[in-house]
Amino acid sequence: MENIGDREIDDLEAASDYIETRQVQSYRQNGFGLWRAVSRETGQSLGLCGLVKRDGLEFPDVGYAFLESAWAKGYASEAAAATLAYARDHLGLKTLAAITKPDNKASMRVLEKVGFQFRRMITLPGHDGPSTYFTITI
Repeated sequence: MENIGDREIDDLEAASDYIETRQVQSYRQNGFGLWRAVSRETGQSLGLCGLVKRDGLEFPDVGYAFLESAWAKGYASEAAAATLAYARDHLGLKTLAAITKPDNKASMRVLEKVGFQFRRMITLPGHDGPSTYFTITI
C-alpha cells in the first residue's frame, strides 16, 4: 500500500467495483489496462502489471504491484518487459512513462533494468509529494 496508494479496497465488493469502474473503463477508453500476473508453476496470483493513462503524464504509464511474497524474484522485471513488448508490438506505442515514489529504490531498479531512464522529479495531480519520472522509447 505504501508505494501504490490506498484505493480503499477492503472486501470483495470494493474490489469488484474497482475492477469495473477503473480497469474495464481503462480498456474501453484507452485500449489498455492492468493484467494479473500469475506463477507459471502454480497459477497463484503474484500481482499485477500493465499500462495506465494517468492524469498529468503525456505518455501511458507502466505500472505494477506485486505481493510481498513475490518481491526480489524477477517477476516485476519480467512483467514490465512483457508490457513494453505488448505496447510496442500490439498497440504501436513509441514512448512510455513510469513513476515511483522517491524512496522506492527496488522499483527504480526494475525500471532501469528494462530500459527506462530517469528524467526528473514531478508532482502529479492527486499524489502526495513528488514522484520520480522515467521514460523509455520502444
